[in-house]
Amino acid sequence: MIRILSSITLVATPAFAQDLTPKAGPQRAPVAILDATLHTIDRGVIPGGTIWFEDGVIRGIHGASEDFALPEDTRRINGRGLHVYPGLIGANTTVGLQEISSVRATRDENEVGDMTPEARAAVAVNPDSTVIPVTRQNGVLTVGVIPAGGLVPGRAAVMQLAGWTWEEMAIEQDCGLVVQWPSRSTRSRRGGRSENDGADEQRQQIDKAFREARAYLEARANDSNLPTDIRLEAFGPALRGEKPVMIRADQLEQIQSAITWAVDLGVRPVLLGGRDAMLCLDLLREHDVGVVITGTHRLPKRRDAAVDEPFRVPARLAESGLRWCLASSSPFYNERNLPYHAATAVAHGLDHDTALRAITLSAAEMLGVGDKLGSLTVGKLATLMITDGDPLEYTTRVRRAFVSGRDVDLSSKQSRLAEKYREKYRQMGLIR
Repeated sequence: MIRILSSITLVATPAFAQDLTPKAGPQRAPVAILDATLHTIDRGVIPGGTIWFEDGVIRGIHGASEDFALPEDTRRINGRGLHVYPGLIGANTTVGLQEISSVRATRDENEVGDMTPEARAAVAVNPDSTVIPVTRQNGVLTVGVIPAGGLVPGRAAVMQLAGWTWEEMAIEQDCGLVVQWPSRSTRSRRGGRSENDGADEQRQQIDKAFREARAYLEARANDSNLPTDIRLEAFGPALRGEKPVMIRADQLEQIQSAITWAVDLGVRPVLLGGRDAMLCLDLLREHDVGVVITGTHRLPKRRDAAVDEPFRVPARLAESGLRWCLASSSPFYNERNLPYHAATAVAHGLDHDTALRAITLSAAEMLGVGDKLGSLTVGKLATLMITDGDPLEYTTRVRRAFVSGRDVDLSSKQSRLAEKYREKYRQMGLIR
């Protein structure tokens, strides 16, 4: 039934909004970017370097003084005065799952029901979403698509922002089971806090679901004739430690109880959100919990907090020694603003190179694809961009982008509208 509903949704969604930008085909010939500044992320900066890739994979990285040979049919791109960076990674998004917030038929981020671990975000991603080219235009070439709603809304996926189908886009169809950890406090109408009486019961529901799944998997291991339960099977990778449990939690008590539960259950937690992570560093360090901090462009939640507290969290996390990455807190249609969240953190104490790593290699590692993405490294996917400056600077333009070697079109509905109205004012003689 879920597959049928997903198919219906995928067919219906493009009717509301469909991107008409042609999809880039697979890489047909080797490509080399010559004499550019290569920002490798994991091995520093290489001025005047050359990077070349074939079949969607990086094959060589060379310094200015190195001797090397390129295949005869290589397409050469002059990178003089330009910069090459790995594609940015939005680690916590619903890009491709939502199109128009007010139209329910275009929103696939929220499955029906509280317990839907069998739901996979990857299969609901719309390759023709108009949000994808806009996001890609600013260098965000890969996203972690995280389902929402319910207590266990499904499994997250890592998707590259190019491809005709969700299968072509998927880098990792299952990068972790998502859990929405209930909060005991809720906001009252007058802005205060009150206790959520249902939180404990909801937490018990989550625990019961995981423990029932463990009992089922153990029984199946001893008796293969037992009927298959797709919903309980979906807990398997998390319970076996093959995939993390990605827990949404922001408040201190919420984080503490969620991590305590995960450790007791024996699963590997990754924290999504983590607004109060700085208040429980010892707990997170003790259990080596990775944290996906959700954005800097937000207001503090405590009355006694400094006004710039959200801006300084990344710098404090970097000093703490925790594994962490930075995601955007922008709505899905503004995921393109990811580099500016990192820039805000830099302006408030975070090292610049650490900020770049937080939205590239650290994000890839947190999503379990650090061996494929996040740095300019031989053997990784050729998902990279050519820019005329630092991607954390608002004035920088992405001149060209490649996704697994595909030379993607960087136009979008916005860029075409901008050109349309520039032409209007040219005709009026107001601009050249």
